[in-house]
Parts: sequence; structure tokens; C-alpha cells
Amino acid sequence: MLDAVALQIELPAPQGEESPGWLQQLLLPEAGPEEVEPQRRQAIRTLLRHGGYRPAGRGKPSSEWLVRAAASGKLATILPLVDAGNAASRMEGIPLSVVDLDRAMEPFRIAPGKPGERYIFNRSQQEIDIEGLLCLHDGEGPCANAVKDSQRTKTDETTSRVLIVVWGSLELPGIATRLAARVREVIERLGGAATEVEIRPGGDPESLQTGGKSH
Repeated sequence: MLDAVALQIELPAPQGEESPGWLQQLLLPEAGPEEVEPQRRQAIRTLLRHGGYRPAGRGKPSSEWLVRAAASGKLATILPLVDAGNAASRMEGIPLSVVDLDRAMEPFRIAPGKPGERYIFNRSQQEIDIEGLLCLHDGEGPCANAVKDSQRTKTDETTSRVLIVVWGSLELPGIATRLAARVREVIERLGGAATEVEIRPGGDPESLQTGGKSH
């Protein structure tokens, strides 16, 4: 059911602390939809339920929160690379993850969280239970998903390289690719470059391959 698209992003310099004005404007209420289309909301929730996870309440897909927060004027600017992902995700109504490649460790793969598995997702040390939830794993363990990304691999003002994973569904043909194109457009406007990452499915959980190396 997963139709993931991944991009490796590189900026010419650290992203800094503040997004340019044009990027902040993409987070304003008038810049996007007021709600996620029902078909998209249902398709993403169905995808996340596949391994037994319950995508509701505080555990709902991040895209649902983004659209609602933006429509009400409560989607605050964070950092340029995060704002770029939020702006694009908000427009298409499907979630994505942003992982700092200098904080993560190879190899990368996509697989459901194991029973009892959790990770910290913010500076307040709050945890999310990821049992059954599709997650991006690096060499140290799970680090991102369609609900909340790990604090361990989040960006800061020094970040210049990230991996962005779009959590699309086969029930929404072409939407994940379109969201990736939106991300690429914003990144290029920031002066960065975006390279598509090969996601290699097989009998084992899907692996990600970039720069000629298996991830």
C-alpha cells in the first residue's frame, strides 16, 4: 500500500534560523486548503493501520495537523527546511518526514515499528509508541514516520543536508510524486538541490539507496 518517494536535499550552506519571507507566506491560511480531502485522509489512515497502528487523536498523520493549523493561522515558522516540507505537505494533504543526514546513520530502510518500540519526538522528551507504524529506520533504529519524527534526527540551524520521505499511498496515484515536485520547487528557490532517492523493494523491508550506496 505504500507509495513512498524520497529526496536527498543539499543546501549550499547551513539553513540558518529564519525562513525567507516568501517561504513563511506559504504557511499562511490563504496559501492553502482549509482541510484535507476526505479521500486522502482515509487513504493515509488506512496505510498507517496496515501494521496495527491506530492513526487517531494525537497519533493522526502529521498532514492533518498541518492543514488544520495552517488554516487557523497557527502554523508557525520553524526552520527553512522544515518550513519547506510543511508548506508542501500542507498543500497536498499527505505527510512527509525530514531527517538530518548528518545526525542519522546508514543504512536506511522502511519497516513497521516492533512491539513496545518507542522514541522521543520533541525537546520535552515526550515519546510516541510506534508499534505497527511504518517508520524510516537508520543504523541506530527508527527515526521518522508519517506522524512524528524522532528528535534524534531533527534539523537545527546548522543543517545543510536532509532526507525527505513522502509517505504516499497506492490508493492516491501520483500524489506522492506531485508532493515531491512541490518540495523540489521550494528547495531550488532556497538555492538548494534535490536528488531523488531510489527506494528498493524486496522480500525484506524496503531499503533506500542514494549516491550509489545502499541505504
